[in-house]
Amino acid sequence: MITFLISIVLLIIGYFVYGKFVEKTFGADDNIKTPAVRLEDGVDYVPLPGWKIFLIQFLNIAGLGPIFGAIAGALWGPVAFLWIVIGCIFAGGVHDFFSGMLSIRNDGASISEVVGKYLGNGFRQFMRVFSVVLLVLVGVVFVKGPATILSNLTNVSSVEIFVYAIFVYYLIATVVPVDKLIGKIYPLFGLALLVMAIGVGGAMVIKGVNIPEVTPSNLINMHRNPGQNPIFPLIFITIACGALSGFHATQSPLMARCCTKESQGRKIFYGSMIAEGIVALIWAAAAMSFFGSVDGLASSMAVKGHNAAWVVNIVCNTWLGRIGGALAVLGVVACPITSGDTAFRSARLTVADMAKLKQGPIKNRFLISIPLFAVGFILTKVPFDIVWRYFGWANQTLATIVLWAAAMFLANQKKNFWIAAIPATFMTAVCISYIAMAKIGFNLSINIANILAVIGAVAALGIFLTKK
Repeated sequence: MITFLISIVLLIIGYFVYGKFVEKTFGADDNIKTPAVRLEDGVDYVPLPGWKIFLIQFLNIAGLGPIFGAIAGALWGPVAFLWIVIGCIFAGGVHDFFSGMLSIRNDGASISEVVGKYLGNGFRQFMRVFSVVLLVLVGVVFVKGPATILSNLTNVSSVEIFVYAIFVYYLIATVVPVDKLIGKIYPLFGLALLVMAIGVGGAMVIKGVNIPEVTPSNLINMHRNPGQNPIFPLIFITIACGALSGFHATQSPLMARCCTKESQGRKIFYGSMIAEGIVALIWAAAAMSFFGSVDGLASSMAVKGHNAAWVVNIVCNTWLGRIGGALAVLGVVACPITSGDTAFRSARLTVADMAKLKQGPIKNRFLISIPLFAVGFILTKVPFDIVWRYFGWANQTLATIVLWAAAMFLANQKKNFWIAAIPATFMTAVCISYIAMAKIGFNLSINIANILAVIGAVAALGIFLTKK
């Protein structure tokens, strides 16, 4: 319990201390008019209140990411707490802040255009394709998951019915003005997600449950198959939302087009990341304690049909009663759907920026959205676990590229670029090691994969220092 409480305190301190340092390094300036003010179009560029933008941003980047990822990461033991705290403050918060603020400084541009400006046209072309593919994958993941759960809850045998229904909703949410649907409903969903996390966290404190502490003896790989599941690089891929996630960089431009002052950036972008880190901490702790131990969690998860959604359901129903059950259903169904539709909305804007196609006319929005949804529907036929494996690596690769872009921006401004370059170098090693050792990659031994990771990370840093 002590480690858990200290970790939450550290995240809050991180927001006020390191978040302020990052903001000062960037140089937020309220004298600069934001895109929401200069380019207001009533569709995507719409000024919104700061509190509403925060809740929407939190919901967009969170969904079930910091819950499911944290539960899966808890299988490695208390080391998960360290990555959530350190990753959130020094990597995820920096990544989210710069992805949002650099979009604000560049007319609300999508992340591919932002990266292209600071890393060159080659990266721009790569990111245009890479980010759209990632966003469609996210949309597909957040269609199949909720559709399957809804099918089980309603005893409707055909999952396809719910897939069609969710896709229809996605299409509507993707093309309507941001303040008409997202701006009205999503703050409520974001608040519900926070309430669920606070409720679970409060239940743990009140009940005085036994949460494993971070001690020298506990900082080991507690996974049931440690040889096949090394902490490095797998935990850094598994716990993405809640520590560092490239998907966030695709969502930040949505809200960058709604901010009215640059000083809102730390609260909205860095603050949402810290809030997500707290949610991840709560669920990692709940997963380790509810079943008695990390091994108890592993035993329960090994049962057929027991997955992260099952953990959320049983924890909420047991600790929070009927209200918890309702929140669990909301969490595992509504929250991923809200992240999925903003993924497709981001994909639309990315393609629109690439094609320089104005999104005021609704026909232009449909012109881009319909092909994206057609591709997404085809991908729903691919087994879920295959899609998820590729998403995990692609997600962290995107985060790494965005961190390098932030480092280059700071270097060009003659500012402290190390705040972005250090996490970028580390994540370069993580992504190389993962794709080298994973079965979806080159399936090499972990030792060879880690050697390649070190060489690749050092080379990337060397190239950056030379080019800056």
